[in-house]
Amino acid sequence: MSALYPIFMSLNDTRCVVVGGGDVAARKIAGLFAVGARVTVVAPRLAPSTAEQVDKGAAQWIEGVFTPRQLDGATLVIASTDNNEVNQEVAREAKARNIPVNVVDQPQLCSFFVPSVVRRGGLHIAISTSGSSPAIAKRVRKKLENDFGPEWAPYLELMSQARQRALGLSYDQKTREEMFNTLADSALFDLVKTGDMDAAQRLVEEIVR
Repeated sequence: MSALYPIFMSLNDTRCVVVGGGDVAARKIAGLFAVGARVTVVAPRLAPSTAEQVDKGAAQWIEGVFTPRQLDGATLVIASTDNNEVNQEVAREAKARNIPVNVVDQPQLCSFFVPSVVRRGGLHIAISTSGSSPAIAKRVRKKLENDFGPEWAPYLELMSQARQRALGLSYDQKTREEMFNTLADSALFDLVKTGDMDAAQRLVEEIVR
């Protein structure tokens, strides 16, 4: 397999299609809906978990077998059926339309892989084994979840606020960069980790002024 190009993709208000109605499809729907995608699920029937996603408005259900025209206007496609012929057809039709496609547990049919992700507010750490071993990706994710605790979310939010504050001041790019580096190397993270948000905010204001 050739090397992969890592990328974070905005799917807000785009049409994404999930072919298959099982429990795996439910997880894929939930992940897509969480980032603002308009999800369509195509399946003759739905597992209870997938039906729950449809009932709460996370996806629109097209009841029936897959047909190529269901990919029209799609930005991204995921196939998660238990029928290899259907999965192959979905992959073939998506690639013919230049639509990124992931086929669950069939890396040879994929044009992209869904990584295992650690999320801490705006910090997203994605782990991929290029489709070789989801179990190893999961193991690495659990380790990173311990290394990057919940304090990283408010820490990143403070750094973001500091950046916006600095952009509003009349400094050149080099000065701003030095300011951000000083802040990143300061005691800000330790203050956030201990819960002293008032002191953390004061430190930001001392450095970015």
